[in-house]
Amino acid sequence: MSFLVLLLAIWIEKFSALRHRVQRDGGWLRELNKLETGPRWVNRPWLVLIVLILLPVALLALLLWVLEPVAYGLLALPVHLLVVIYSLGRGDLLADLGPFRDAWRREDLQAADHVAKRDLNIEADSGEQLLERVQGHLLWQAYQSFFAVIFWYFLLGPVAALSYRLLALAAEHSQNPGVAERATQLRHAFDWVPVRLLTASFALVGNFVAVSRVMLHELLNWNISAADLIGKVGLVAGEIPDPVAGPDGINSLDRLWELLLRAAVLWYAGFALWTLLA
Repeated sequence: MSFLVLLLAIWIEKFSALRHRVQRDGGWLRELNKLETGPRWVNRPWLVLIVLILLPVALLALLLWVLEPVAYGLLALPVHLLVVIYSLGRGDLLADLGPFRDAWRREDLQAADHVAKRDLNIEADSGEQLLERVQGHLLWQAYQSFFAVIFWYFLLGPVAALSYRLLALAAEHSQNPGVAERATQLRHAFDWVPVRLLTASFALVGNFVAVSRVMLHELLNWNISAADLIGKVGLVAGEIPDPVAGPDGINSLDRLWELLLRAAVLWYAGFALWTLLA
């Protein structure tokens, strides 16, 4: 069923607006901000995370435990699908990059800097650094929005996928430094395996030798963040040249996107093979 759910999730994400209707975080974020600023909770970040992450995923696990034996698991299928869709990343990555691409193609660095700050929350001291950070943003957002979610769903099911997304939301939106720090630490642990699996995929669909050189030093490095690792490996795997203004710079973003698509096809082929052999 996992492979079927992943296929349906891709279809819905591409051809339906259901994802935007399902991904409503307002209520959960209000509870997060209310708890983490409450006088009894402000110095108990672990307790905040237990209530807002462990409790929802425990309720999901209980619901699935009840539904799985009914009708050969068919009643659990829509629950799996909704959880996976909810757990995918927020926003539209390519649409968010659109204004930056237009400005960079015109070689209007001032406009590119403005839209990068407005749409992507990216700032830089120079045009070259700005493009490098946008390239890293593309790789990181694609990873955390899609690859990490489908990895944990296929490995451990919807409970793990939902846990990853709630940790990401807590790390990104918490106003309590203690809660944000601990959510970030847990998310780092969740990212350790899938980000290395994705970089290994880059070696297979990109420049194998260049990726191997980077991963030789970083494979077991616990301290490097997933964003930094995917950024370093993605650029060498895609053989991305030094950043330049104009259409050549935009071409580097297209090459990274094609690299990500090839890696996604490889993952789905691996999931399909595993499903057939299991």
